[in-house]
This record gives sequence, structure tokens and C-alpha cells, in this order.
Amino acid sequence: MIVRIYILLAAIFSKNMHSLRLKKSRICGLESAIKLLCLLFIFSLNACNIAKHLPENERLYAGTDIIVKADSTVSKTEKETIKEQLGALARPKPNKQIFGYPIKVGLYYLFGEPRKNGFRAWFRRKFGEEPVLASAKAISSNIPVWKATIQNDGYFGSNVTGSLQESGYKARGVYTVDVKQRYYVDSVGFLVDSTPARRALKVAGRKTLIKKGDPYRFDNIKLERERISQALKQRGFFYFLPDYIAILADNDSARHRTNLIFAIKPEMPEAAGVPYGIRNIFIYPNYNLSTAQTDTSLRQSYKSDERFTIVDSTHRFNPKLFRDIVTVQAGKRYNSRAQDLTLSRFINVGAFKFVRNRFEPDQQGDSAILDVHYYLTPYPAKSVRVEVDGTSRSNNFNGSQVTLSWRNRNAIKRAELLTINTTAGIEFQVGGGEQSITNYRLGADALLSFPRLVSPLRFRYDQRQALPKTNVTLSFQKIIRGGLYDLNSFQTTFGYSWRQNQQVEHSFQPFNVTYVRPSNISTAFLDSALNNLLTNPYIYQQYLTVSRSQQLILSSIYSFNYNTSLRSASATTFRLATNVEIAGNLANVFTNKRNDDGDKIIFNVPFAQFLRLDADARLYRKLTPKVTWANRLFAGLGITYGNSKGLQLPLTKQYFVGGSNSIRAFRPRAIGPGLFARDTIRDGQIFQDGGGDIKLEANTELRAKFTQYIEGAVFVDAGNIWTYSNNDIFGAAAQAKFSSDFIKQIAIGAGVGIRIDLSYFLVRFDLATPLRKPYKTNGNEWVINQIDFTNTDWRKRNLVFNIAVGYPF
Repeated sequence: MIVRIYILLAAIFSKNMHSLRLKKSRICGLESAIKLLCLLFIFSLNACNIAKHLPENERLYAGTDIIVKADSTVSKTEKETIKEQLGALARPKPNKQIFGYPIKVGLYYLFGEPRKNGFRAWFRRKFGEEPVLASAKAISSNIPVWKATIQNDGYFGSNVTGSLQESGYKARGVYTVDVKQRYYVDSVGFLVDSTPARRALKVAGRKTLIKKGDPYRFDNIKLERERISQALKQRGFFYFLPDYIAILADNDSARHRTNLIFAIKPEMPEAAGVPYGIRNIFIYPNYNLSTAQTDTSLRQSYKSDERFTIVDSTHRFNPKLFRDIVTVQAGKRYNSRAQDLTLSRFINVGAFKFVRNRFEPDQQGDSAILDVHYYLTPYPAKSVRVEVDGTSRSNNFNGSQVTLSWRNRNAIKRAELLTINTTAGIEFQVGGGEQSITNYRLGADALLSFPRLVSPLRFRYDQRQALPKTNVTLSFQKIIRGGLYDLNSFQTTFGYSWRQNQQVEHSFQPFNVTYVRPSNISTAFLDSALNNLLTNPYIYQQYLTVSRSQQLILSSIYSFNYNTSLRSASATTFRLATNVEIAGNLANVFTNKRNDDGDKIIFNVPFAQFLRLDADARLYRKLTPKVTWANRLFAGLGITYGNSKGLQLPLTKQYFVGGSNSIRAFRPRAIGPGLFARDTIRDGQIFQDGGGDIKLEANTELRAKFTQYIEGAVFVDAGNIWTYSNNDIFGAAAQAKFSSDFIKQIAIGAGVGIRIDLSYFLVRFDLATPLRKPYKTNGNEWVINQIDFTNTDWRKRNLVFNIAVGYPF
């Protein structure tokens, strides 16, 4: 092989010497061919090198080939599933190859045998991979495993054979799988009698997972055993285990049907067949090793009611807390579901660092009983911490902030969490060029969270999950916007959050008050607005918008979240988040006082009146263990009416596009509403506070994990924003109002990204360029044909670099 490649190289050189005077493209083509042949030459040398270093009479294992010969009743899909399933079980796994060449094995042998330490040893460990040798023993070991796997799926009588096929210094495992006709379930029965456990088995059998006509699958039988075991544990059989259930299968080989019978084994321990009741419940809410002797002494105990006994000399917690948490009931039979729920609530309530329990069996007359002990180690009630965070916002403002937090985990003695935060931060705009500005943020907030519903109303929630929460917040934030103006906001909320089931979560804030007031509007802002009054009236309109942004928002918010990832380990995950906010209706009914502009006011402040709806749907598909396809679709609609008729949504409620978490090929707030745009870095305005009432956005991204820490991505983003009503701020040419021609105003961008995954957070670098602008550029919205990476001016105007923390969606 080496000689042949050498002769071919020499022939190419001699034949093409005169082509050095030909066109440059032909010379480049020749150089590429020479490089490729040189690469093949190196590979061939290393191939000989690998063969030379392999142990005598050994071959490098190159992979597994599976030939499926199936009965005519076995479908194509079933055959593909069998092949994929057996391929995943194949052992050993071969070395990775590039174009059939085991590159890491070549690097393993590149410098020969290393000494104990030194460069060779380091290079081998860092870049090489020990060769995986072919073994007939591995073939014979795979065969029984594969046969069992096929038969466990109902293909009884199937057979597997295999052998090694050698080729040069490599060998492959070649298997032939003879698949017989599949068996299906004909009936499911349960062997019962008058004993307590077998009577309980009869009741559990009514909800069997296995139905007549299902394919025979041993995995489903194991799941059914687990289900029956849990059903019996929920009926008091504390010591019952799945291993105590036997399965009898009666196969009809003529019809390829099987009858399944579930029965309790005769050798089951006596205690496993006895239902247990709960006698006493003891709770130790201040348990730790240093005080174990005093805080577990029953002399320090007291009964809050007939349900349980609390052993705590400090009376740290109000006994009502445990009435909310403990679902195990004295005087009732043991129930594993109630026990699991109790432990889950103790853990999720947030007041206890460690939770463990102990069951103490006893005999009371003819009845078997249990005493239950819960040992709870609480967190320190009060704590202070300082956090320094990196921030990344959707408008490309990045920076850092310092937060001083004080926390009380037992504010009113029922595990209420009181958190008080003070925050100071600085943010600078990435990708803004000379027009970038710097923001300063100052704020304080307080949150009081109750692990229960503080309401006369009743909400339906999943009692198998964490307790519902009632949240009360009070906050203030001051944004100093680049020396132009300050924006002050005060907010207070009262609301609830609860889970309906594992997939569905609700949040309802009936009371949400926000007061926004601008201050310290600079003369530079006013001068810029006046100087551009004729050339760019939008800046003046923005000045008016900010100066008149003092507003009161009285709203109620309902949120609905659905997440399939909590339900199963499927390769596909779907998430949906929806929000409904309605504001100003009650105020409009009960208020008649107006200001000079005719707006209704409360405390001399106009209030907003609107309806805001939005939905965020996300679909994630795991294509391979290292490649994920992520998609997002967002739609938002804001309708102003009444006291806000003809106006846009309040500034804090508007929608925006562009930036690191939106359409990454455009700077934040650089496009929209409609055809209005500020998307060129040179000509960008610093007053980017205008948004829209309607938003449509779609994103798709292919994410690949290269190493433990490095990920890559390619993505496409599309969307825009619009106003709900006619608005003179943006001018008639902008066509800012949403219309039937909205599809013609969609902006599209694409790009690539690198992500550094540091486990506790992810740093993202995305580079994107527009493919389609909402407005015409050189007579066309599509700008793909204008892409020119060699042009400096094009790069400045079109390449947008985003730095952010976390995934965009």
C-alpha cells in the first residue's frame, strides 16, 4: 500500500509540473489533492504501525454486524427495534474511527512504548486510546444475553449465532439472529384465597397494567409486580416486596398466545402477609446529635392533638405546621403513599436540613401495629449571605450585581420563609458600539412565603406533591439609565402557587400593584430630543413617553405551566408557559376623577387598563446522547382599552425582540414595531425604549456536546413586534400596527455558538447575522446574497456578537 501511494504521488507531481503556470484555481485543486494523498499516506503508515504493535495473532475489534432473519409475521419496525436493541447490548465497544481509521489507537502507538513518566506517557494518556481486541469469548458471551433479551420480548424459540470475521489487522463480530413469531397475552389472572394478602391481591388485580392482546414483554411483567407490591403496601402490608409475587405463564405454541397468572409465593415470610396499623406518631422537630438525649426524651413531649406526639423542649415550631405536613394517621392502616407524601413535604417545606424516619413494629392483641418516629434536623432559623452574580439580560445588558440577603426560615413558627434582599449592580451594553450606555440598578425587596394557602377559598392541588404556597412581596427598584433619566418602580403582590399534578403548575396573583415614576430627566436627553425634532421625531416621542411614564398598574395575573419532562424519561420534552394579566377594570368602575388630559386617576396618578396574553411553547428532542434539537414558539398580545385606549402597553409590560435571548442576529430592541428599525450599529440610537403590544417569535437550535465542558450550536431565529392600535410615534412608513401583511415583516437571522458548561452555570457566545430584514435593503428584504465576511463595513453592520449566561431557551 505504501509503495502504491508513493508511485501515485510521484506520477501526479511529474504529470502536473507544467500546471504551475496555469490558473490559480487549478493549482489550488492540485495542492488539495496532494494534501489529501499525504493524509492517506500518513494513515497507511500508522495502519502498518498499529498492526505491528498489536499482540501476536490478535486483531483490532472494528465493530458489530447484525443480520436479522425474522418470521414473516414480524414487521419491519420490529426488526429494526431488535437490531437497535441488540446493538446497544453488544460488547466490547470498538475504538472510534474516522473514515475507517482508529485515530486514537494510532496516536496511542505513535511514539512507541512510553516509560513510566514523560512526554510519551502523557501523550498516550491525553490523546491515545488503548486498542480493543477482538475476542471469540466476547462473541460467546453476547449470544446468551441476546437470546434472553429477544425471548423476554415474547419471541420464544429465537436463536442467535455469531463469529469473528477477520480482515487485515481488524476483525468484526458478525451475528445472525433468527427471530420467531411473537407471543401475545391471551389472559391475565390472579390466584387468590381468603388470606389477607391474597384478598388484597384480588383488589389490586382490578387495575392491572397488562391487557389481553398486548405483546408479551417481561419488562411489563416486572412493572406489574412493582405495582401490585405498592398496592399492597398502601393497604397496610408494610413488609411486602415484589419478590414475593410469582408469575406463571401458560404458552399456546399453536396460537402463539400466553396466559399469565400472578400469585403470592407460599414461602413468603409471615410478617409480609399481615396488614399493620399505625398506633403512635412521634415527631422530633429539633433533633441533632448534640441534643439527641434531651430532645428525644418522651418526658419533654406534648400532644398537640390525638394525631401525634411532639418531642421538643424548645417548642420551636407551632404544632399546626405538622397537621399540614403529616398525612400518616394514627388508628389507620399503614399506607406507603401517605408515608412518601409526609417525607416529601418535610423535605420541601424548606425548614429542615435532614429528615429521617423509623418504624417500630409491635403486637397489640391480635393486631400488628407500628409506632412511627420522625427525626427532623432544622436549618438555622436566621442566616445572612452575600452573593456576587453575573447578569445577562435580553436587551444585551451584561454586568454584575451584589446582593445582601437576610433570611428567616421560621418567621411565624410554621416554617414561613421571610427573605429581605438589597441589591446594587452595574450593567453595560454589549454590541452597542459608540452608542452603548451603562445602567446602574439599586433595589430592595421582601418576600414572605407561607407553606399553605392563606385564603378562605379552596384550590384543587395534587396532595402527593409539595404543599401549596402563599406569597407576599414588596419591592423597590431604581434604574439609573446612562445619565439620561432614572426610572423608579414600586411593586407589591399577593398570590398563590400550587401543583395540580406532576406536570401542571398554577400561579394566581389576584393582587398586583406596580407604581412607575421617572425622575432626574437630564437636559442632555431633552436637548437631543429637540435637536432631532425634524430629522428624527422618534427621539422626541421617546422623550415624551419617558417623561409621561408615571403610571399605576393594578392587575391580576394567572399563570399556567405544563412540563412533560417530569412525567417520563422520553427523548422528547414539551413545556408550555402561559400568562393572562388583566389590569385597571375595577379602578375604572369605581373611579371618576380625571386629570387635565382626561385620564382617570387614583391619588393623582393615571392608571393603566389592558389585557395581556402570552404563551411560550418549547420542544426539546434528544437526537443522540450528545445532540439535542431545541425549539421555541412565542406569541404575545396586549390590548389597551378604557383609560389606556389608543395607547401602547405600559413600558414595563411591552414586548421586545432582538438580543441574546431573542433574535440574535439583531441588537436588542433594534427592530420593530413593524418596519421600524434601529439595526445598524453605526446609526443606532441610544434611546432604545420603544416596544410593541404584539409579539411573534420562533427559534430553532441544534446543540451538540463536544466535551464535558464545551458545546456548540447552530440556530435560526425569526419574529417581530407590532402595536395593537395606530401609533404616530413610529410614523406611517413604519407600518407599526399589526395587519394581515405581518408575515412580510418577519425578521430572520442565523448563526453559530459556543457554550462553556461549568456545571453550576453556562457561558454562551453566539455570533449571528441577518438573513431577512423586515424592510427592504437594496430593493429586497432578503439579504443572504449580500453576505460578505471579507467586507469590513458589512461585518460592522451585520455581525452581532452575543455574550450571555445560560441557554436562550
